[in-house]
Amino acid sequence: MIVAHKIALNPNNVQATYFARAAGTARFAYNWALAEWQLQYEAWKQDNSLPKPSQTALRRQLNAIKREQFPWMLEVTKNAPQMAIIQLGEAFRNFFAGRAKYPKFRRKGVHDRFTLTNDQFSVEGSRIRIPNLGWVRMRESLRFTGKLLSATLSRVADRWFVSLTVDTEDPPKRKAENQGIAGVDLGVAALATLSTGETIIGPKPHKALLDRLCRFSRSLSRKQKGSSNRQKAKAKLARLHARIASIRADALHKLTSGISRRFHTIGIEDLNVRGMMANRHLARSIADMSFHEFRRQLEYKAERRGGIVVVADRWFPSSKTCSDCGSVQDKMPLSIRQWDCPGCGARHDRDLNAARNLATYAVSSTVSACGEEGSGSGRKTGVKPASVKQEISAEPV
Repeated sequence: MIVAHKIALNPNNVQATYFARAAGTARFAYNWALAEWQLQYEAWKQDNSLPKPSQTALRRQLNAIKREQFPWMLEVTKNAPQMAIIQLGEAFRNFFAGRAKYPKFRRKGVHDRFTLTNDQFSVEGSRIRIPNLGWVRMRESLRFTGKLLSATLSRVADRWFVSLTVDTEDPPKRKAENQGIAGVDLGVAALATLSTGETIIGPKPHKALLDRLCRFSRSLSRKQKGSSNRQKAKAKLARLHARIASIRADALHKLTSGISRRFHTIGIEDLNVRGMMANRHLARSIADMSFHEFRRQLEYKAERRGGIVVVADRWFPSSKTCSDCGSVQDKMPLSIRQWDCPGCGARHDRDLNAARNLATYAVSSTVSACGEEGSGSGRKTGVKPASVKQEISAEPV
């Protein structure tokens, strides 16, 4: 099993400068190779006798000219430009296979990263050895044992991180606690409502820090371009954005870890997030909840514990169906949060009723006609990221 562990670094000024220079070299090589790829591909379409562009040919082409045209590339590790071109080749492979969009040019301040192969670095305790630089302190030691495959150093705001990819043995699957099946309804007022009656509000970090975000953005816009004060204001705003992302990621990891630990079968909805974002009144709140990331984390964590995530069809009427008698209402506007079933008279909370219907859907989808389990539509993830240590502690309503 291949896992990755992202660890914060504590570089000194010399080391941080080297990282920025290596990241700039990798970005330049990626953009140069992308421009060359486009030119060579257009020429190949005009004349098929010409060689078709490939990442191997572009790497050789860059090695042949970099000493004369780009001598500053020799000041950093050779992995920085070479791995960037290899990543471009992988991006084109995914594009032609229909798995990704067409590769775009990398931008300074957004794509500040470079990758090292396993023969170019070593890890010892809470430090990592970088070529041409020496040992760099890490905030924690590597949690996994196995063969180191690669290390990607990246900058978020003004902090540097290293993501270590490890090929380790498959751990024994930890079974979920014996709490059976749960339905999870995602929303804006509450991040998640469980069929057990629990409600997790969610931190809503963007909304909580919106005033500060507007103030920092306004301060940045008033600074003169190219000035030192503008750079300071830009770094201050980037740190706030990083904090918002960290708060959101921490809450999602705790919530998904808690749900996958407690329940074996979990029912969720296939939400049309792009369509929901078209509502200008709810777009900001929906983006603050990060529904897609919740689903991604829940699927791989449930799979690790031997559980399954059953994704209900996008048109499944979870909110309009009475969880007691099964009657379906014609219309159910978002403004209606409590409603009475005309068939049986039961009073429902909109989110709790939807969660219970999702739990029922998960049961019917995982039990076959002969009563055997295991025929559900739970998705399997190809990449298994590292799990977190924290767990959620949700209070019942």
